[in-house]
Amino acid sequence: MISNSELQELDLFDLMSERHGLVRSKIENMWNETHDMHISGSEWYIMAKIYKHKRTMAYINKHVNISRQAVHKFVKQLNDKGLVDIQDVEGNKKEKSIQLTALGESCYLESKQHKALLEQQIIESIGEENVHKLIEIMKMDWKIE
Repeated sequence: MISNSELQELDLFDLMSERHGLVRSKIENMWNETHDMHISGSEWYIMAKIYKHKRTMAYINKHVNISRQAVHKFVKQLNDKGLVDIQDVEGNKKEKSIQLTALGESCYLESKQHKALLEQQIIESIGEENVHKLIEIMKMDWKIE
């Protein structure tokens, strides 16, 4: 983990990257410390994209920042763990759709609880008003295409 003094030297983009890596790692560790089934950050990312939806592999490939080959690998791993169900798309022999199984949904919802705990820790550290400001800033249109 990077020290607070090192953070002071970083620009906006490196700061965002460091914080993103820190919270993703923390959330992943919160899960992996309490469960025998390891779920990687990339697997969580895919699970988040399909939560409450049946999505095609093409949709997932388009909406995640992971290579097509890696997406296929992670989806297979999720399927092997019983977290997603893979089905043929009717009328398209090549395309597959995936959705969370009941176990996958349960794991995803528990992970959301871990995120809520971490958010509460951040609120206690930097204050509720600052967290709300940060959320609002992140939701703004930054006009970056």
